[in-house]
Amino acid sequence: MVDVLQGKAGVARAVELLRLGECVALPTETVYGLAADASVDEAVAKIFESKGRPKNHPLIVHIPSAEHVGHWAAEVPPGARILAAKCWPGPLTLLLKKSSRASLVVTGGLETIGLRVPSHPLFLEVLKALGAGLAAPSANRYKELSPTSVEQVVRGLDRRISAVLDGGPCEFGLESTIVDFTGDVPRIVRAGPLSRQRLEGVLGSRVEMPAEHDAIVPGNVSAHYQPRTPLRVVLLDDVTRDEVCAAEAGFIVYRRQTANKLAAMGVPGHAIRHLAKDAAGYGKQLYASLFALDQLGLGMLFIDKPPVDDAWAAVNDRLKRATG
Repeated sequence: MVDVLQGKAGVARAVELLRLGECVALPTETVYGLAADASVDEAVAKIFESKGRPKNHPLIVHIPSAEHVGHWAAEVPPGARILAAKCWPGPLTLLLKKSSRASLVVTGGLETIGLRVPSHPLFLEVLKALGAGLAAPSANRYKELSPTSVEQVVRGLDRRISAVLDGGPCEFGLESTIVDFTGDVPRIVRAGPLSRQRLEGVLGSRVEMPAEHDAIVPGNVSAHYQPRTPLRVVLLDDVTRDEVCAAEAGFIVYRRQTANKLAAMGVPGHAIRHLAKDAAGYGKQLYASLFALDQLGLGMLFIDKPPVDDAWAAVNDRLKRATG
């Protein structure tokens, strides 16, 4: 069984386990991460083993403060320094050229490394107590839903890890924005809570965000973030009563009228999840709602297609991979 740690004693125990080379699930403001000492290859290897994650899939290293960047990165462009100063601690990962001290086990054999300073107070306490970097991908089995609560971590990794530190529900609910600074122009290679507009405002210059990219970064595989129940993204206003009744399905909606329509068609309330209408609120609730519906043993999950614009880029990216 996974040991659920709480409070100051929990932080102390998490630090102790990490120093012993064990993996511990820790809360971040985005999702729960499965942490191990990034400077110990044997500890990092346990992350891949516990998750069933390919060893060539890079990990993000979480650091106590921006002062630690120089240990892990060979070069830190001025724009990266600006974003670090303005957006850390927070849901931003900087992709930089790695230093000679950063292990290829952590980077998946690549010459680049993802770094961030998380803002969750418990994760920061652990980092500061260790004074080191922690590799920490999402605390789930590979390609499954990222966890935003202790319950999700325990369900997904029971008997695979030592412990999880309880930090409550995650603030953002979607993985961090990754910005690549290894080229001529900063480039978003994974959409997240920090939008292109926000980043451009901080930098005062252009940030690229291609609609599709093939950068090898955490989370960038065609099938990812998936519930075990088959999932479709559709315009639910076009779904007929016959289709709804035949599906034995669960539904995620963001429009009240759509929820009312489904209820009128006879869909039980427990099979309908009504999420926030704004992108940030929707993103915070998405994984938790998919997890809850996934526990019901339904035949199919339907998501009402959300808006398509920069604010919704992270949500649409996750839904595309969840149905991949």
